[in-house]
Amino acid sequence: MSNNSSASLDQLEQLIAERACERLVIEFVRRLDLGEPATVAELFTTDGTWEWPGGERRIVGREALRDYFGGRPADRLSRRMCTNILVTVDSATTASSTTYFATYRIDGRNDSLPSPRLPANIGHYEDTFRKVDGVWLLASRTTFLAFGGTTERVAPAPDAAVDGRSPTYSGGRPA
Repeated sequence: MSNNSSASLDQLEQLIAERACERLVIEFVRRLDLGEPATVAELFTTDGTWEWPGGERRIVGREALRDYFGGRPADRLSRRMCTNILVTVDSATTASSTTYFATYRIDGRNDSLPSPRLPANIGHYEDTFRKVDGVWLLASRTTFLAFGGTTERVAPAPDAAVDGRSPTYSGGRPA
C-alpha cells in the first residue's frame, strides 16, 4: 500500500469515527427527549460518567446512569436543540466533542401542545468517547449551563375542550 493510500485510509477512519461520535450525541438527545431516558445508559462505556459541576452531580457507571436518567418524571416533555457538534478524533480509540444546546421542557404535559415558552437551559456538553470492541461509546459527558432554570410544572386545563379540540395548558412563565 502506498503512502497516499495509507493517508487516505487514515482520513477515512477519522471521518468514520467523527460521524460515529456525532451519531452518539444525536442518539443521546433522541432517547432522552422522546421517552426512552433510561436507555441513554447503553450509549456509555460500562464505567461511563455524566456530570454537572454547577449542580454538584456526578453519576458513574451504566447502572447508576440508567437509574438517574430513568428517574425523570413520566410527564416531562423536553426537546433539545443542538448545534455545532465539534468532534476531535484523538486516536484510533479516543475522541472528544463539544456540543451547544438549548433545552425546552415542562413537567405536567398531556396530549395537547404547550404554549410557546423560553428555554429552560442553554449551555454546552463536553464529551469524551472511547471505542470498545469496535463500537464508539460515550466515556464521559459534562454539562455546562450558561443559563439553567427550573423545569416549569404546568397544570392541565379543566377537562373542557378548547375550540372543540383537546384541553390546553394553563399559561405561565418559566421560573
